[in-house]
Amino acid sequence: MATQVTLVASAFLLLLSIPFSTSISHSHRSAAINLFPTSPASLEDAYEALRVFEILGLEEKKTHVSGDACQKVLENLNSASSLKDLFYALKVNNILKCDVNSNALKDIASRLKATVHEPSTLLDIYYSIGGLVLIKDQDSNVDAYLVDVDRVFQSIKEMIGLAIEALAGLISLESSEIDPSKVNIVKNDIVKLFDVIEKYDDGTFYFDEKFVGGEEQRGSLSATSSVVRGFTSFAAVTSGEINLPGDKILGLAKFFLGIGIPGDAKDLFNQIESLAFLETNRQVISIPLILSVPETVYALTKKGQLKVKVNTVLGSAPPPLTVKLAHAFSTGAKDSAIIDSKELQYDQESGFHVLDAFPKNVDVGKYVFVFEIVLHDSGSEKVYTTGGQIHVPIYVTGFIEINDAEITVADSDLGRAQTQKKLDLAGNDVVSLSANHLQKLKFSFQLTTPHGHAFKPQQAFFKMRHETKVEHIFMDFLGLVEKLFYLSGRYEIELTVGDAVMENSFLRLLGHLDLDLPKAPEKAARPPPPPVDPYSRYGPKEEITHLFRAPEKKPPQNFSLIFLGLILLPSIGFLVGLLRLGANLKNFPSSTVPATFGILFHVGIAGVLLLYVFFWLKLDLFTTLKAFGLLGAFLVFVGHRILSHMALTSAKLKSA
Repeated sequence: MATQVTLVASAFLLLLSIPFSTSISHSHRSAAINLFPTSPASLEDAYEALRVFEILGLEEKKTHVSGDACQKVLENLNSASSLKDLFYALKVNNILKCDVNSNALKDIASRLKATVHEPSTLLDIYYSIGGLVLIKDQDSNVDAYLVDVDRVFQSIKEMIGLAIEALAGLISLESSEIDPSKVNIVKNDIVKLFDVIEKYDDGTFYFDEKFVGGEEQRGSLSATSSVVRGFTSFAAVTSGEINLPGDKILGLAKFFLGIGIPGDAKDLFNQIESLAFLETNRQVISIPLILSVPETVYALTKKGQLKVKVNTVLGSAPPPLTVKLAHAFSTGAKDSAIIDSKELQYDQESGFHVLDAFPKNVDVGKYVFVFEIVLHDSGSEKVYTTGGQIHVPIYVTGFIEINDAEITVADSDLGRAQTQKKLDLAGNDVVSLSANHLQKLKFSFQLTTPHGHAFKPQQAFFKMRHETKVEHIFMDFLGLVEKLFYLSGRYEIELTVGDAVMENSFLRLLGHLDLDLPKAPEKAARPPPPPVDPYSRYGPKEEITHLFRAPEKKPPQNFSLIFLGLILLPSIGFLVGLLRLGANLKNFPSSTVPATFGILFHVGIAGVLLLYVFFWLKLDLFTTLKAFGLLGAFLVFVGHRILSHMALTSAKLKSA
């Protein structure tokens, strides 16, 4: 039992030790290899796979996808494919540089222009403008410029996500024709969009799915990814920066990283590409720097080091910087700081910022460490965002001492101890006690931390279990007889003490208590039924005994034999009748092979008759039918051969 509590506490500590924030790791690369097939089913899947492989530097996997993907690109660009297929064919071609005919691109550009001016949905505008931007980038000789820019701009300016990216493409196609005031309006709209962004308590920001139109959007991840793709694309094609708050950019990065390793290829694509947009658009937005703490649980017994690492979202090295521990405080005493303004030492070899040792006043408990990232170069502050102070929960564990354990049975009126026994909770001592309903049971013990402070655990249960498996958790018997259901007898006493920061949590049997209670009155509550063991369904079941009906009395054996003889008389009469009619064997074949089949045919008939006899005497119906099936197949074969011979012989006699 003690092992079970220890395992539960260990599992809880394992959950607490999950790193606080992180960046793209080797696990993402493994997930990309497993989730994206080397032969994607569609061009959209091919683009997402190629884009992720490109960002993560998986050139070998990118090469495997290239062959089939280029073939699909040429097929779609040379046929009347849907707007979506054309769009993703151009996206794949932008990565692979397939051998595409310029005439095909001209025809596609004309079709996309017509769709932009007469769209039916937002996605039509998105795919058309995006396709024209790709054509412009891939072949400068093809006219991909629009005519009526103002009308297109007005039709999509109030939409978000895909619309912002479409507007960015529109500006890229006709940058000289766009009114700067309209561009500023969209910039202001993007800034206002961040005023209604959703937020978690840990500083994570995301966009709700209602902000992005289109039938293909799925949840907050897809919506947030679409908005990030939109405003980074818009900022890249317009002059000047969009004044977006750095803490919200960092919050978006935390949202994507907080997802972990997605189990879906589409989600992994949205995550990786969005993080790539946040890191590579340093000309227009601040690049978020991620502070990660590999271990958030530290044991005083091991005297470990607090390690902190700072990276970009894709795991690249940051600019020169210093990590400071601004202060740290216990969650139970926020006004009392245990550490004030301490700079962490940078380890050049490992890349970690290290706090060599915890201060001596750090005892077991839950703390909040507040870190600050200080950039060495003032110019880097315009390129990177650190998010200000970063709060990280830290759990400090230790071995808790258990002292002065004592169990006493005392009179309820005088409080005088009748029985008093010391316990060594660290050992295997057990006690044997007796009491009645007029007495009190008192149990006490003291817990102290490694630094000698009193420790109050999260869980401390004193449990009594009757021999009928009825359990109770209390310590005063007086007035609680009804809750005990008037069950006298032997009770097991257990103590459970556990806490997330307590390395020696335990569940221990203290001993037994013989309790003498009065008889239950007629209307007293009955104890609940014992719990059903869920594994009992797999155990042996009660043996089922069935009384069969006695067999009916059989007739005497002599009578049965006489009856058998009477049944055989018709067969004898049949043979006598054949002789009286003059049956003969003149037509029996004389040649060896036909004669053999004739003999086998008659043997088969005799076998059928014999099978009838065995069925009457011994065999059951199923066995008889099985044997008859084999004999029947045999008779059909040999009978067909002998009858064919007889028919052939008769035909020869008639022709002669």
